[in-house]
Amino acid sequence: MKTLYIVRHAKSSWDHPGLGDDERPLLQKGVKRTLKIARFLKEKNVLPDLLITSFAVRAHETARIIANFIGYPEDKILVTTKLYHASTDVIYDELFSLSDATESVMLFGHNPIFTSFANHFLDEKIEWLPTSGVVSITFETDKWTDISLAHHKINFVVVPKDL
Repeated sequence: MKTLYIVRHAKSSWDHPGLGDDERPLLQKGVKRTLKIARFLKEKNVLPDLLITSFAVRAHETARIIANFIGYPEDKILVTTKLYHASTDVIYDELFSLSDATESVMLFGHNPIFTSFANHFLDEKIEWLPTSGVVSITFETDKWTDISLAHHKINFVVVPKDL
């Protein structure tokens, strides 16, 4: 079995027009909402083998908040440029490159691709994965390269307003 957590970054600030898009920090509201999600994940005993985040400040900060709350070592978070402006193929490539010894992974990134990618697996499609939202999917396979064809189940779709 393989488990994937698709996490959209927390709400970020537009208050600094001189910053590049990838440099935008989180709003305090985004931090608070992410902490709600982190508590939910901890209550569900979620502790992935690997956390991978977009290098964008807002995604990386979201990953650090959740990592610290669930007990994942912050220095073990894998930071990549690939999840920033990613496509479905790039996300699959990232997952397909994982060792099959990795049972679960949490990806932190951006819309619209995270919504689109999650909708590949959801029976009830979502219009937009809100900030700090998480989609958890378990695949009936031992190989990451087989997830696109494997039977799967949705463990949960959770957004801060639900908590």
